[in-house]
Amino acid sequence: MKMRRLAAAALLGLPLALAAAVAGASDFRSLAEPAILYDAPSKQGKPLFVIQRYTPVEMVVSIDRWVKVREPAGSLLWLERRQLAEKRTVIITAARADIRQKPDTGSPLAFEAAKDVVLELADKPADGWVKVRHRDGASGFVRINQVWGL
Repeated sequence: MKMRRLAAAALLGLPLALAAAVAGASDFRSLAEPAILYDAPSKQGKPLFVIQRYTPVEMVVSIDRWVKVREPAGSLLWLERRQLAEKRTVIITAARADIRQKPDTGSPLAFEAAKDVVLELADKPADGWVKVRHRDGASGFVRINQVWGL
């Protein structure tokens, strides 16, 4: 009888454990269009500022047609869900980032990107590097500690 209760408790706790694991994962998206960020999930909320198209944001909470996001500077604000794209981007956080031809500090330079330049995510991060693509078509690898949006 005691074993059945333990098994039942374990089964009931499994969905909660899975939900907690999923909740801990960050969900980043980019903006499909310029977006007004609000202090509340409504157009009656106070509009605070406009954020550029393609800027990465971290989705924190979703309520109906609104999403609370963390923008690159760290503020938590609201925007309309329809303004989010599936496309992933990252933003350069370093004063200047070296984008290398291969994921190696000794690899030749593909290009340089200044702070706040937005790059398209071209592949998943691996071993401290991520492959990115500039809108002009140039691509390469950047250290993950030089970008935000992963």
